[in-house]
Parts: sequence; structure tokens; C-alpha cells
Amino acid sequence: MPLVTSEKMLLDAQAGAYAIGAFNVENMEMAKAVIAAAEELKAPVMIQTTPSTIRYGSIETLAAMISAEARRAAVPVALHLDHGNSFDLAVSAMEEGYTSVMIDGSHEAFEDNIELTKKVVQAAKLKGIPVEAELGQVGGKEDDLEVEVDVNTNPSQAKEFTERTGAFSLAVAIGTAHGFYSGTPVLDKKRLEEIRSQVKVPLVLHGASGLKDEDIKDCIKLGICKVNFATELRLAYTDAIRALLQEDPDVYDPKSLGKAGMESVKNLVKDRMRICGCDNKATIK
Repeated sequence: MPLVTSEKMLLDAQAGAYAIGAFNVENMEMAKAVIAAAEELKAPVMIQTTPSTIRYGSIETLAAMISAEARRAAVPVALHLDHGNSFDLAVSAMEEGYTSVMIDGSHEAFEDNIELTKKVVQAAKLKGIPVEAELGQVGGKEDDLEVEVDVNTNPSQAKEFTERTGAFSLAVAIGTAHGFYSGTPVLDKKRLEEIRSQVKVPLVLHGASGLKDEDIKDCIKLGICKVNFATELRLAYTDAIRALLQEDPDVYDPKSLGKAGMESVKNLVKDRMRICGCDNKATIK
């Protein structure tokens, strides 16, 4: 089916107390793997690209490729800009066919974050596209964004922020980090509970790669309805190709390498979808 926006799938997840798995892809093979996993599990899915992936592959190429794959799928697929770092990039993504965008102004002062987010929301409203925003800073490094010290989301600020910006969903900082964890993460679940009590919009968890399954499930019970997975997909793809080359150093066909990477990513995505509880939640067409 054609690409859909993230609106219905996230509202359904919020009402049903499960989460949509949102998966960052870097190439055609990873996109195919994510959609194949979604079809096998009958799950709605969000495919995401970051600014660095867009610079590598071009926004036109990525949008066309993923849109083409979505049209062949029987499950709902949304194409999401992850960590959009400017108004211009967010608008470009929408113009090229992205059906969901994130504007990340979390590194800005509170009022500046509000103004940037509000500007993107106003532009997106004309196209009927939902906007994800972020308040508080998730630690670690993803794409061009690096945060050394976590600044967790303030619940009362979150309420004001969503009301003033009109953002459709909100990524919150509760102790997660981008990339792999160097130690055992300690999530502030009480803070998440407080945010949920004050904020009506769907909540998003970034930095899920490396979290314990039970921590993810706990966060979903406390109101998270979108969970982002990025780093571990890259590792799964690369490790599968590395293993194939070690087993058979004479392999030279890129298609063989791609198939190995796709199978590994597909299996990982299926596991994460089951943890999120979004399997068997898709409306099949």
C-alpha cells in the first residue's frame, strides 16, 4: 500500500498500550528487511532515516526507494525523518514524500526549541503530516548529534511544550542514550510516569539499542508508544556480512552480501516488534 502517515498507527498504539517499532535504515537491503519483518508479523512499521543517511544516499533516492517498497507491502509503512536538524530539511523531506518528520531542537534553549518546532508543525499541517519533537537531551551519539551529559525531560515543561508547539508526538529523555551503552543504563521510569500524567500526545523512546527487553516493556506500560532502534540494526547487518566473508572469503557478489545482511536485520526487527507488542496489529490491505 502507499506510504501512510504515522498518525493512526501511533494513536492506535497509544490506545492499545503497545508501541510501534521505528527502525533506522541505511540502504535498500535494510529497508527491504524491515518491511519483510513487518509483513511476516503483520505489524505496522515506521522506517527512519537520519540527516547523515540522507547526505549519503540523497533524500530523493531514499524517499523513492522506500515508497516503492511500501507500495508492494500489505502492511502500513510510514517514512520518518529522524532527528531532523533544520526547518529546511524537514520541509524538503515532506516535499519528497516523507509521511512523518522529527524536528530535534532539544539542543536549543527551551523557547528556541518551541519556536523551531512550532514553525515545522505549521508547515507540516498544510500537508497533513505529523511532527515529532524532542524535549530534554538523550545522551550518547547518533548521526551528527552528540550529547555528553543527559538532561532529562522536565514533566511540567513537557506539558507546556506540547501545548504551545502543537507537536503530534514527543521524544523524551529518561536516561537512555544513542549508540551502545558503556555501562548498565538506569532509566528514570518515575519521571516517565510523571510525563505521561501531564502530556496527552504519543511519547517516543530513543536510544533503545542495548536496553533490556524488560526495560522497553516497562516503558511501554508507562506510556511509550514508539520505540526507536538504530545502532543494533547497523551492527546486525555488518556482522552478518563479516561472518559470510570469514566463512567464504571468495564471495564477491554484492547480492550475496546483501542477502546475508537482510536476513540478519529481518530477524532482529521481528524480535524487537514482538517486544513492542505491535505484531498482529496491522490493518492488512
